[in-house]
Amino acid sequence: MSMIRDLRAAVRPSLRHSLRKPVVAPPYDPTRDPAAPTAVVDCAVYRDGRRVDDRTCLTPRGAMRQVRERGGFAWIGLHEPTEAEFAGIAAEFGLHPLAVEDAVHAHQRPKLERYDDTLFTVFKTIHYVEHAELTATSEVVETGEVMVFTGPDFVITVRHGGQGSLRNLRHRLQGEPELLAKGPSAVLHAIADHVVDGYIAVADAVELDIDQIEIDVFSPPAKGSTRGADTGRIYQLKREVLEFKRAVTPLMRPMQLLSERPMRLVDPDIQKYFRDVADHLARVQEQVVGFDELLNSILQANLAQAQVAQNEDMRKITSWAAIVAVPTAVCGVYGMNFDHMPELHWKYGYPMVLAGIAFACLAIHRTLKRNGWL
Repeated sequence: MSMIRDLRAAVRPSLRHSLRKPVVAPPYDPTRDPAAPTAVVDCAVYRDGRRVDDRTCLTPRGAMRQVRERGGFAWIGLHEPTEAEFAGIAAEFGLHPLAVEDAVHAHQRPKLERYDDTLFTVFKTIHYVEHAELTATSEVVETGEVMVFTGPDFVITVRHGGQGSLRNLRHRLQGEPELLAKGPSAVLHAIADHVVDGYIAVADAVELDIDQIEIDVFSPPAKGSTRGADTGRIYQLKREVLEFKRAVTPLMRPMQLLSERPMRLVDPDIQKYFRDVADHLARVQEQVVGFDELLNSILQANLAQAQVAQNEDMRKITSWAAIVAVPTAVCGVYGMNFDHMPELHWKYGYPMVLAGIAFACLAIHRTLKRNGWL
C-alpha cells in the first residue's frame, strides 16, 4: 500500500511542478538575529542524553555539523514552515520529497512511512475546546498535526495548528537524560505518548458532554419546551466526535508497527514502551467508537420522541376538530332557508338544540379522553 501511495503521489501535478522548479532556500546564517521571524522554534543537539550548550547548535546546519563531528543527535522543531523555509532543511538531512510535501502542506492522515533511513510519522493532535454550554454551533474539539522525521541521528518535528506545542515535552525529556540517551526513537515515543495522552483527556471531557446530552434528551421536558430542540446539539457533537475518530482510528496501524515490528531506527528498549502507547490508543479508539454509536442511539431516540410529540399534537387537533364538527353540522342544518324545519316554531326548540349539541360534544370529549387522545 505504501508503494501505491508513493506512485500516486509521484504523478501529482504539484509534485511535478516542484520537481521542475525546485525551491531553493537561502543558506543558514549562524549570525542571524534570533529575533528575526523563522519557522524554527527550537534547535538543539543531545549527547549522552543531555543538551549540548553550544551556540553553533542553534541552527539546523550547525546542529548537524556538531552531530557529525562529535556524535549525538539533533532535534529540530518547526511550526508551519513554508516550502522555502523547509527546502534547506530537507536538503541538509536528505528528506524524501514526498514526505517533505506532506509536511509542508499538512492535512494528512495519521500514518507511518519509511523512506530509506528515515521514518516519517504523522499524528493528529486533539484539543478540547472549553464551553459553558453545548449549542448547535459549539466547537468541541480542535485538531492540529505533528509530523516527525526520525533518522539515525536526528529528529525533525513539524507542527501545524495553534495547539499541540512540544515545548513542555522537550523540557520534560531534558530532565530524563537516561531516556534521551536512547536516541531519536525516544523522542518519537515521547511524542506518540504525549499525543495519545491528549486523546485520553479529550475523551474524558467529551464523555461528560455526551452524558449531559443524554440527560437532557431522556429527562421530562420543561413546560413550554419541545424535545426536538436538542437535535442540533446532538448532531454537532456527533460531527465533533467524527473528527476525533478520524484522528484516532488511522493511528492504530502505525502504533502496532512501532510496537511489534523490529525496526533499525527504533531502539529495542524503546519499542517496549510503544506497546503501552498502543494499548492506550486502543482504549481511546473503543471509547470514540462507543461515543459514535451512543450518539446515533441518542439522536434516533430524540427524533422518535419528537415524532411521538408531533403525533400527540395531531391527535389532539383531530379530537378537537371532531368535537367542533357536531355544532358545525347542527348549525349548518338549521342555517338552511326552509319553512318546514323540525321544531322550528317550538318554544323550547332552540335550548333543546343547544342542549343536544352540548351533550354530543361532552360525550365525544369523554370518549376521546378515555382513549388517551386528549
